Amino acid sequence: MPRRFGVLIPSSNLIVESELGRLAPPDFQAHFARLRVTSVDEAGFKTQDADIDYQSRLLATARVELVVLIQTSASFFRDDYDAEVTRRMSENAGVPALTAAQAVGRAVRALGATRIALVSPYYDAPNRAACRYYEGMYGLSIVALEGFGMTDANAIAHMGPEIARAAFARIDRPDAEVLVLPGGNFATMASIAAWEGEFGKPVVTSNQAGLWAALRHLGADRSILGYGRLLAEMPTG
Repeated sequence: MPRRFGVLIPSSNLIVESELGRLAPPDFQAHFARLRVTSVDEAGFKTQDADIDYQSRLLATARVELVVLIQTSASFFRDDYDAEVTRRMSENAGVPALTAAQAVGRAVRALGATRIALVSPYYDAPNRAACRYYEGMYGLSIVALEGFGMTDANAIAHMGPEIARAAFARIDRPDAEVLVLPGGNFATMASIAAWEGEFGKPVVTSNQAGLWAALRHLGADRSILGYGRLLAEMPTG
């Protein structure tokens, strides 16, 4: 029997299912549930949050062993949201839980880094909150930041990876140890290896880190090649 993990995603997300479902090893299965979200703002955060408990209970009926929330920006809208939402997810699903924002922070630390350059699809408020989050929760130093000002959650899925690559080129600097791109609705998985080759440093994204964290939690340690150093090396963390 395959090992199963549940994934909560925004209803407007077009990317997570294809990136995680395609890359999970055959003896691991991702099962998805959707939360109503159409905007990257306080209103979108509140509608999403109202669905957490119910959808976590539904994932429990699939007998998943872990639940992951891949809506990275949700972790930036309220202090201590991760602690609260993972408690609720765990209580309703009956299994451990984590968020994509946590997975990104853990992934950077697992790669042995503390200084990051951050490219974000979001606007100023969540970008500032993301900096506070990673500095306060994971001791990371954000040495450079560029955001794209997006508030329409669905529109993020239609941004091409070349936009992220150009932003990385603008903000990359010698003291940045890892390039980070949060946002589960940003299709970047197929570009990570090329970016790492070009910039000479690891790249961490929400979906890549979420998959890594889920597989490591379930005991997987095999390499997934072609999608960046994090999945190729599968470090503990």
